[in-house]
Parts: sequence; C-alpha cells; structure tokens
Amino acid sequence: MEYVLFGLGVVLLVVGAVGCVVPVIPGPLLAYCSLFTRYAAVGPTKLTIGAVTVVTLMIADYAMPVVFAKGFKCTKWGIFGCTIGAIAGLFFMPLGIVVGPFLGAVLGEMIAGRNLSAAVKGGFGALVGFAVSVGFKFAAVALFAWWFFAA
Repeated sequence: MEYVLFGLGVVLLVVGAVGCVVPVIPGPLLAYCSLFTRYAAVGPTKLTIGAVTVVTLMIADYAMPVVFAKGFKCTKWGIFGCTIGAIAGLFFMPLGIVVGPFLGAVLGEMIAGRNLSAAVKGGFGALVGFAVSVGFKFAAVALFAWWFFAA
C-alpha cells in the first residue's frame, strides 16, 4: 500500500507542476495534496504551512496579472486576452506558453480600441504578471516536492 501512496503522490506532484502553467489545473493545490500520502512523515506543521501557502497563491494567482497589467496601463480586455492566450498557447508548446499570453493580451487591448504601442505595453504587463505568478507557483510545487521526497 505504501508504494501505491508514493506513486499517487508522485503523480500529484507531476500534475501539480504542469498545473503551474496550465490555468485550468490548480497546480500548487494538487502538489500540496501529495503531502497527505506521506502524512506521518511530513507532519501537521508542514501541512499547515503548505495550506497557508496554497491559499495565498490561489489569491495571488488572480491578483498578480491584474496588478502588473494595471501597472502597465492594461485594460480588462487585455487581462482577459492574456488568460485566453495562455490556454490557446498550450496547443503550441513550448513557445506557445510564452507567446500565447502576450499575443492574447495585445489582441484584447486592440479590441478595447487601444493603439498598437499601448496594446504591446499592456500585453507586456500582463505577460510579466503571468510569468511572476507561474514562478511563485513553481516555487511552491518545488517546496512541496522537497518535503515529499525528504519525508
């Protein structure tokens, strides 16, 4: 039974890592769930820290692209376009993951009636916010993986 739980934990970590870049999959949450397959070795303190981290990241995941995009004067259309571009970019891996959010945000800005220069600036802001959010999610998944394998 221990091998089955270990295997399930590894699968959750891998899917969690994929979920860091796929907006539909809650990556850090799935990676956090892997810790429950090794509960006795991980302990309640790390599970509590992990839970706080996951909740914080779930809130920040929605806030960061918005904050960065607004800092670059991006409209709501650009932010929406960034999200759609990230999903569409999955079909054109690996370059699509980077180009998709940028192009989606630029197209969203153009739909909102902004000129090309402002649209590119807004698209860059949305892209930076998306990248920072992905970076934080990967860091959390790496922490959970470290705890999982160290246990």
